[in-house]
Amino acid sequence: MSQNKSQTKSESVGPYESGEAAVAADGGPRPEPLRFFGTTWLAHDGGYAARRAAVAVGSLAAAVGACLLLRFAYQGLTIADASPFIGILVIVMFSVCSAIAFRKTWEGFSKRPVDRAREEQLRSLKGIGFIGSLVAYFLRSLTEAPGERLRRTEYETAVARYERRRTTRTGNPAARKTNRPKRPKRK
Repeated sequence: MSQNKSQTKSESVGPYESGEAAVAADGGPRPEPLRFFGTTWLAHDGGYAARRAAVAVGSLAAAVGACLLLRFAYQGLTIADASPFIGILVIVMFSVCSAIAFRKTWEGFSKRPVDRAREEQLRSLKGIGFIGSLVAYFLRSLTEAPGERLRRTEYETAVARYERRRTTRTGNPAARKTNRPKRPKRK
């Protein structure tokens, strides 16, 4: 039972805060890859600008396509002579779900979710309001890669913590200076 509690705690914080960071070849932390960007967000190389433009255009096109699809579905309701209450209910449902999905997606770009179980419960609601998530991706990709600021602060904190640990250890031979004169050996 205590193992489940520790798993929940390590899932709710960033990968560098839980102590389970990916380790690079030199032993330091590695940047966490982003969806559609990999690790190009770190130095803005490897086609970062083109990827950001593609994400912006793609998410906007998908949101417009989804709106057209919902419009056709609403027209199907009116052709089927469904009651006006059903039409209003569909509009309100998609509007509320899209607003919740936008808010949760936008918050996910700036902080890690505190309660993973609650996020799992909201997954179906976010699925219904997928237009809100697409709009959030579009708006965020105009300024940065979605989630870049969060991952950058976590990574920079982990690198600073790693450097501080590496240089302040007393028995670390890699941190010692090599230009000191060697002591003569006793005979």
